[in-house]
Amino acid sequence: MFESLQSVPADPILNLSVLYRKDSNPKKVDLGVGVYKDEAGHTAIMQAVSLAEERLLVEEDTKAYVGMAGSKKFCDLLAQVTLGADHQVISDQRISVAQTPGGSGALRVLAEFINVAKPGSTVWVGNPTWANHIPVMKSAGLTIKTYPYYSKQTKAVDFDAMMATLKSDAKTGDVVLLHGCCHNPSGADLTLEQWQATADLINAKGLLPYVDIAYQGLGEGMDEDAAGLRLMANSVPEMVIASSCSKNFGLYRERTGTAIIISATPQQAVVAQGQMNSVIRANYSMPPSHGALAVETILADPKLNQIWRDELKIMRKRIKDLRTQLVEALKTEGVEQDFSFIERQKGMFSFLDISPEQVEKLVNEHSVYLVSSSRINLAGLNQTNIVYVAKAIAAVL
Repeated sequence: MFESLQSVPADPILNLSVLYRKDSNPKKVDLGVGVYKDEAGHTAIMQAVSLAEERLLVEEDTKAYVGMAGSKKFCDLLAQVTLGADHQVISDQRISVAQTPGGSGALRVLAEFINVAKPGSTVWVGNPTWANHIPVMKSAGLTIKTYPYYSKQTKAVDFDAMMATLKSDAKTGDVVLLHGCCHNPSGADLTLEQWQATADLINAKGLLPYVDIAYQGLGEGMDEDAAGLRLMANSVPEMVIASSCSKNFGLYRERTGTAIIISATPQQAVVAQGQMNSVIRANYSMPPSHGALAVETILADPKLNQIWRDELKIMRKRIKDLRTQLVEALKTEGVEQDFSFIERQKGMFSFLDISPEQVEKLVNEHSVYLVSSSRINLAGLNQTNIVYVAKAIAAVL
């Protein structure tokens, strides 16, 4: 049976980590994999998480199954963090929530849920988007179409082209995948006015918004980063949301996320919860518990909550500062090409908008690792390597 299998190409992003580890150059820099790193280049455990884990070590008294939807307390708290505690859809009991194995698990659960509701649904995905979006949607049985999102000319959202494509080509019942904030890979986000215009189009055409918010808190702030998502939730009868605790709680390996479904009525929300639970049962049965317990411990305790928010503020400021410092370092190296757009973008990622050949030179000649699209993780920069990276970029332009 297995002799019929074909080799699968290595994941281009994860493969960078392998190449980076093998590189003996002491000046090597990893700007590929999307994890937050501190000034020492380390993805440290957040203090609030450590304190919560210390408490759990004493207080947790069981390792019994948590159920298909996970911890209700965790689900309730994450819905409030994502949508806002006073959001109308929460008070109207129109939401269904499940704890999932990370944001990727949420994406897959929601994709399969959509395929149950309307088999073979078409999902419109921005070009570009996170590399795993399309494989996740396809593997759940959904049909993929793309709309323009990022303009290499303006280094911003190509909103007119996006709207024109969805207006002319999207059909009633189609799904539109949107990034909640800190767009991966471009760093270019929709403005609130653009969110409203998108919501108006979605309502006019009878589309379903599918929002992936994996970086809440790393752009402008927890509430600011969710403002577009919340506006959308206020504007449409139905919506699905995938959220992640990997980045804003640093729980990458703990696989902690949520899948949220907004239905038109409380009665439909009950049915949606049952269908989502059924999808989960047939997939991984029940989610892992540890990361979610740490998050709910933090969110339920005012002191830990404040420690976490203060840490997140430091991370957010550091990313913004690195954006400014990279632009200034490139100017110092005499680079005439305009990279000021990097300062205007949000979150951990931006394109350098250089050619694949120039990217190859950065990797092979300077040991600066980034994907062929020229996307970089700004959090991989620090005070010991930022000048070296700027010099390397200047050398390949």
